Amino acid sequence: MPEHDELPEVARVARDLIRFDTTNYGEGRANGERDAAQYVGRYLEALGLTPEYYEPIPGRTNVSARVPGRDPEKPALILHGHLDVVPAVAADWSVDPFEGVVKDGMLWGRGAVDMKDMDAMILTSVAELLRAGERPERELILVFFADEENGGVEGSQLVVRDRPEWFAGATEAISEVGGYSIAVGDRRAYLLQVGEKALIWIRLHARGIAGHGSRHHPENAITRLAEAVSALGRTGWPIELTSTTRQLVASLADLSGGLADDPDTVADATGPASAFLRSTFRTTTNPTGLTAGYKHNVIPDAATAAIDIRTLPGHEDEVLAEVQRIVGDDVEIEVVHRDIGLEVPFAGDLVTAMVDSLARHDPGVPVIPYLMGGGTDNKALAELGIAGFGFAPLRLPADLDFTGMFHGVDERVPIDALVFGQRVLTDLIRTY
Repeated sequence: MPEHDELPEVARVARDLIRFDTTNYGEGRANGERDAAQYVGRYLEALGLTPEYYEPIPGRTNVSARVPGRDPEKPALILHGHLDVVPAVAADWSVDPFEGVVKDGMLWGRGAVDMKDMDAMILTSVAELLRAGERPERELILVFFADEENGGVEGSQLVVRDRPEWFAGATEAISEVGGYSIAVGDRRAYLLQVGEKALIWIRLHARGIAGHGSRHHPENAITRLAEAVSALGRTGWPIELTSTTRQLVASLADLSGGLADDPDTVADATGPASAFLRSTFRTTTNPTGLTAGYKHNVIPDAATAAIDIRTLPGHEDEVLAEVQRIVGDDVEIEVVHRDIGLEVPFAGDLVTAMVDSLARHDPGVPVIPYLMGGGTDNKALAELGIAGFGFAPLRLPADLDFTGMFHGVDERVPIDALVFGQRVLTDLIRTY
């Protein structure tokens, strides 16, 4: 592996971005994206572009620039990423999560896959064209958002509300999470993201009566909450396929030589990606936090749990009603954040262009649509009528648990996958 200074530019830029600790703790607590946004702005200025910044909340900086295209009659295309990352507990990692370590042919660090890799691919793809005296086929709108890991409340949602002119003339957008390869048995395929589940973050509130820890005490708020959390966390939500996931299951079954009757069994053929794909077939309700108590011998009168709910598009209200039934009427549900689900057709000129770009760099490998279990800033752009796709192309080793890297420990991306992705993305913006 070459020394750091000999790294391909896309890897150097990704490494530089990882070294900005842009941790987002949620609910307004964050280290902030300003330094990373200014780095991006300087990079864009060096290419002769004019970046614009929007910082509606101190430290939470968004940056954008336009790249003129060859054909002014074509609608603009948005390429967007986010600059924040989720927290990383350094003691759990084998490397410093913010050092940008290069080893074993990979770039390690928080943000390596979510999503400073794509940020770097966007920047270096545009750089390759402009430095060669070329222009993209159509105008590009480059945007790097703050606060995506908190649902964009202090990032894309405010930008869309306050700076809609940033997106004028655009009808489509590309961002995470798609265009990466998975192994289907002994074959390779690429997943192209054409939809996202809806997100609902809730808190469960259980009430009781405070008292001494030694008492017989049936009105214990923690017990009541624990029962509700256990019931909800162990609920097996039924499989409900959408147009996208039906195409996904049928394609995977065809590639693996299996039957498409049981989507979970079909997903098993994808190895490490199976857990990620299974979550797209059903609602998920995962407990993610507990808060209760203030003294070992005091029974508190209240207890709270955080629940991360992801529903299929359009199922939000019915899922919330079912959650209330599961936890019981004596547990209060507070909706902390709620957004929309998305699903667009796996068809059209942009989809064809993305598929063709992958085919030119990895011939004969199928591209399959999928619905992502998480969410992106495409949801905010949808408020402006912009259709969003996930296309951060990466050709990955079959045994790498890539999807497990998202918000995981020892997050890393192969250097050669970054180079591949930058080439595919450059090809796309040159021709589409």
